[in-house]
Amino acid sequence: MPGRALPISVTGHRGAGPVTGPTWDDSGVAGTLLERGRELAELAAAAREAASGAGSVALVSGEAGIGKSSLVRAARTVLPAEGRLLVGYCDDLATPRVLGPLRDLVGHVGPELTRALADGADRGRVLDALRAELDWAGHPTVLAIEDVHWADEATLDVLQYLTRRVRELPAVLVLTFRDDEPSAGEPLRRLLGQAARTERVRRLPLSRLSSDAVRRLSAASGLDADDVFAVTSGNPFFVTEVLAARQTGGVPPTIADAVLARVGGLDPATRDVVEQLAVVPSTLDRWLVEALVPGGMVGLVTAERAGLLVVSPVRATFLHELTRRAIADATPSARRVEWNRRVLAALVARPGSDLSRIVHHAAEAGDVEALTTYGPGAAREASEAGAHREAAAHYRLMLEHADRFPPQRRVGLLEAYAVEAYTLGDADAAVTAQRQAVALRRAAGDPEPLGAALRWLSRMRWWAGDVPGAEESSEEAVAVLDGGIASPALAMALSGRSQLYALSGRDKEAVALGERAAAMARAVGAPGIVSHALNNVGVALAHTDAPRGRELMRESLRVALDAGEVEHACRAYVNLIWDQIEDRRYAAAGQLLADGLALAEGTEYLGFLRYLSGEQIMLRFATGDWDEAMRAARLELDLDLQPPIRFVPLVTTARIAVRRGLPEAADRVAEASAVADGIGELQRTGPAAVTRAEAAWLRGDIGSEAVALAARYAEARRHGSPAVRAELALWHARAGGGPARGDADHPYGLLAVGRWREAAAAWAAAGNPYEQAAALADGPDPDNLLAALAILDRLRAEPLARIVRARLRDRGVSRIPRGPLGTTRGNPAGLTERQVEVARLLSQGLSNGEIAQRLVVSVRTVDNHVAAVLDKLGARNRRDVAARAGELGVSLTG
Repeated sequence: MPGRALPISVTGHRGAGPVTGPTWDDSGVAGTLLERGRELAELAAAAREAASGAGSVALVSGEAGIGKSSLVRAARTVLPAEGRLLVGYCDDLATPRVLGPLRDLVGHVGPELTRALADGADRGRVLDALRAELDWAGHPTVLAIEDVHWADEATLDVLQYLTRRVRELPAVLVLTFRDDEPSAGEPLRRLLGQAARTERVRRLPLSRLSSDAVRRLSAASGLDADDVFAVTSGNPFFVTEVLAARQTGGVPPTIADAVLARVGGLDPATRDVVEQLAVVPSTLDRWLVEALVPGGMVGLVTAERAGLLVVSPVRATFLHELTRRAIADATPSARRVEWNRRVLAALVARPGSDLSRIVHHAAEAGDVEALTTYGPGAAREASEAGAHREAAAHYRLMLEHADRFPPQRRVGLLEAYAVEAYTLGDADAAVTAQRQAVALRRAAGDPEPLGAALRWLSRMRWWAGDVPGAEESSEEAVAVLDGGIASPALAMALSGRSQLYALSGRDKEAVALGERAAAMARAVGAPGIVSHALNNVGVALAHTDAPRGRELMRESLRVALDAGEVEHACRAYVNLIWDQIEDRRYAAAGQLLADGLALAEGTEYLGFLRYLSGEQIMLRFATGDWDEAMRAARLELDLDLQPPIRFVPLVTTARIAVRRGLPEAADRVAEASAVADGIGELQRTGPAAVTRAEAAWLRGDIGSEAVALAARYAEARRHGSPAVRAELALWHARAGGGPARGDADHPYGLLAVGRWREAAAAWAAAGNPYEQAAALADGPDPDNLLAALAILDRLRAEPLARIVRARLRDRGVSRIPRGPLGTTRGNPAGLTERQVEVARLLSQGLSNGEIAQRLVVSVRTVDNHVAAVLDKLGARNRRDVAARAGELGVSLTG
C-alpha cells in the first residue's frame, strides 16, 4: 500500500543495548534474552493470528528495569516476514506531550496519519487515520506503546478506542507499563480494565531473573554471582548496571548509585553532555542534539561507548529511562536550571516545536516569561485534543503567575481552568477559580459575562455539595441577566435555575422556567441549552407524568448528541439512567450506561464518568451482583469524589453491608446519612433514610426510625419520585405509620399493604433478587419462605436469612437448609477455604509458582485463585491483599 512503512520498521530505540563494546541486554547476554521465551512465543502467536485478521492486545507489565523494552525490541525477531514493528513512547514530562507516542510514529507511517498527527486537534481524524494505517491486510503490525503509565489523556483516549477495535484489525497492540508506578492513576486503570475485557488479550507480566540466569550473566564478569543476585534481587536492569560497573562490594541497593558510578568515570565534558541530555524526558531528535551538544551527534561517542546512550542516525536515547532519571536527579539544581534553559532556547528557536515540551522546560528553568507566553496555547491545544488533565495542569502553571496577565486575560484563564477542573470532577478547585473570575467580572461591570460566570459558579458549587451556595449564585445570575434581551447567557441561567428547582422538588417552577429557557434557547440557536432545559423539564415531569417526562429526557439526549454537546449529553444520560433504574427497567439502563460511559470516557468528562460509574454500581446492586457492586464501590470511594457523586457508592456499600451483616455497616450508614443531609435533596436523603430503617428493622428496632421516616415520607409525598415515595411508604408502614394505598402501583407499595405475592412477582420480573426474596419472606407459606431463603443464601444476606429461618422454625419446618458453609460464610469477602489459603500465602510474599509448589497444584490453578482473591477483596495488587483482608475482617492467620 503506498505510503506505508516497509515491513519490520522500528521507531526509536529506547532501552536498546549499546552498539559497541561488551554489553549485556536487559535480560540476557549479547542481545539474547533470558527467561523470556514464553512471552516471546505469546507475541509470535499474536502476530500470526493478526496476519489472518484476528487482532489482539498484549499487556506487558512489571517493575522499572524488568526488561519490558527489551521484550518489545526482541519482538522483531519473531514477526512474520511481512510484518512490521512500530514503537511509540510516553515520556515522564510534568505535563505529557499530547499524542506524544503517536507522534513518534511520524516517518514510519503513511501520509494520512502523518498529516492527522501534525494537525492533532481533530481527534476523530487521528482515530480514523490510525485505524486505516493498521488495517493493512496481509501485513500484521505490532504497535507497541511503551510506558503508558506516563501517557497523556489524549493518548489514553486513542488507546481505549484501539482496544475496542483491534480484534477486527491485522494488528497487535502492545502496551507496556509499570505495575509499581505511583503515578499510575485512574485513567490508566480504566485503559487497562478496558484492555483486559477485550476478546483476545494476553497478559505478560515479567518476573525478575532467577539466580541461575544471573549466574549465566555474571560468568564473564569476574564477579561473584551470588553477590550480584543479592545486590540486584534479579532485576535485569540492576544486574546490567552492576555488571557494567564491575563491582558489587559496597554497591548501594538503588540503581541510581550504579548509574552514577558509571557516570563518575566519564571525563568532565562528557558528564556535562549526559547531564544536559538527561533533563529532556523524551527521545532526543537529531536536531535537538545538534543544538545542545558541542560537535552534535559526534559529541555523544564517549557516552555511547560507556553504555549510557543509544544513538541512531536520527535520534538518541538513554539506555534506560532509569538511567536518565538517576542522572537528572543527581545534577545540582543550579546546573539543572541552566540545562533546561538551553533546551528551552532550542525549542523556542525551532518553528513547530511541541508547546507542552516548551512549557515543561520553561517551568524547570524558572522562565516565567516563556511560561506565560506559551502556556495558554499549550493549555488550549491540550483541551481541544480532549486532554483535560494536561490542560488543567497548564492552566495551574499559568495561574501561579496570574499577576503577569492583565485582568481581561486573567479572568479568561481562571474561567478556562475552572471549566477544566469541573470537567475532571475537581469541583473544589473549580469553585475557587470561578469565585475569582466572578470577582473580576463584577469589577468590570459587564452584565452578560458576569451572569454567565455566576451560572457556572452555581453549577460548580452544586457539584461541590454546596446546594445553598448553588441556589444563591443561580438567583444572582438570573437577576443580573433577566430583563435584558434574549441571549444564550440568559437562557442558560434560566435553565440552571430550573435544574435546581427540579432537584429540590419544586416541580411546577422547574417546568415553567425550563420551558421558558428552552424556547429562548431555540430562538437564539443554542441547542446545548435546549437540551439542558428539556432535561430539567423531563426530570420534574417524571414525578407526576412519567411517560412525558421520559420522552423529554430522551429528546434532551438526542438534541445534545446531534449538536455535539458532550456535557449536556452526559447529564442527559445520567438522568435517564437514574430514572430507568428507579423504574426497574434494568436492561434499558444497562444499554444507556454502556453508551454514556463510552461517551464520558472517550471525551474525558471525568466528573460525569464518576457519576455514571456510580449508576453502574446502583444497577449491579439492584440486580444482585453485590460482589462486583461492592468491589467497584470501594474503588470509587478510594477516589477524591465530591459529595453528590460520592453518595451513590457510599449508600450502596452501606446497604450491602447492612444486608450482609458486615462490621462496617454502622459506619457506612452514618457516613451516607451525613453526606445526604449535607446535600439536602430527596434523591439522596430518601435512600439514606430507608437504609437506616432497614438496618434498624433487621436488628429488631424499627421503631427508633419512626419519627424520621414519617417526616421523610411526608416530604416524598409532596415531590418525590414514585420509587423513592413507595420505598419510604413501605418503611413508614413497617415503623407503625400505617399503609399508604396511593403507592400500591409500585412493588414497595404493594408490599406495604400486604400484597406480598404480587410484589414478589413484580421484583422477579424486573430481575431484583433481594427484593423478590424480601417480598416472599413476608408470606406465610413455607414453600415461599424456602424460596426466599435460597435467594438470600446465594446473596449471603445473612440477617434476613436468619429471620426467615426463625419463621420456618415457627411454622414447624424441620429440614431447613443450613446456608453457606465453612470459610465462605465465615468471612465477609466470600472467599472459599482454598482462596483464604492462597490469600494467606500471598500476604507472606510468595510468588504464584511458590504457592503452586506449597499447595501441590498447577501454576494456572493458582493464577485463577489469585485473580479471584484480588477481585473479592477489591485489592489493586498482591501487596494490598493483607491490608484489604484486615479491613474486611478476613483472618489470614492459621
